[in-house]
Amino acid sequence: MNLKAILWDVDGTLAETERDGHRVAFNRAFVACGLPWHWSETRYGELLAICGGRERLLRDMCDRPDAPRQAEQRDALARRIHAAKNTIYPDLLRHVRLPLRDGVMALMQECRVRGVRMGIATTTSRVCVEALLRRHLGADWTAWFDALVCGEDVQHKKPDPEVYVRALLQVRVCPSQAVAIEDSPAGAAAARAVDMPVVLTRSSYFADSAVPGVAAIGPGLDQRAGWHPDVNIDADGEAGIHLADIDRWVALAQGQHA
Repeated sequence: MNLKAILWDVDGTLAETERDGHRVAFNRAFVACGLPWHWSETRYGELLAICGGRERLLRDMCDRPDAPRQAEQRDALARRIHAAKNTIYPDLLRHVRLPLRDGVMALMQECRVRGVRMGIATTTSRVCVEALLRRHLGADWTAWFDALVCGEDVQHKKPDPEVYVRALLQVRVCPSQAVAIEDSPAGAAAARAVDMPVVLTRSSYFADSAVPGVAAIGPGLDQRAGWHPDVNIDADGEAGIHLADIDRWVALAQGQHA
């Protein structure tokens, strides 16, 4: 098997955190900051075209007549709201059930058994990553990963490739030996910009988005039906996507024979 590392995106990929996690935390942060603002599910979905919470706030302010007029004031307000949101989000996860997506834990465990390195490559805040993974992987959650690159670690958010450049350096493999697991066009573009293959698992907010250039695209890691390229659905009664499937997809994408 040529595959040496898997780099995981977080929001939408590891868990469906956007609608019932981040969006809710932002709305509570608006209240905490004394603002009469509210992001509906639809509006938040529109803003997901922008990577980064502070960046989404700044974009949203462009459409708000009650937002500060000066760029410096908008930036200061965005930072204040984002800081409040990052305080609210971990507490929210302690009271709201946000499970890992089906199939994620099984593939992570297979990586550990097979010696395939794992990394986190996300432009969300580290405190938010920790809140999610500590709950599902335990207090020593960082021991699962050879790379951990979050929003604070980069100057540029996805689709800029910086997050993947840094993650690849940490896992110490070349792009052709790693795979990014993503859910969004921006995330896929970031990985492809460093010539890294992408397996895209469609999430609720990007269920119908066009995502060109990926090695494989499908409904979720727990399912063998609905993927392109397809997999052998009846392979020894197996369930979900395995490392062998990913390795085959990468070989096909690279013009090799599985």
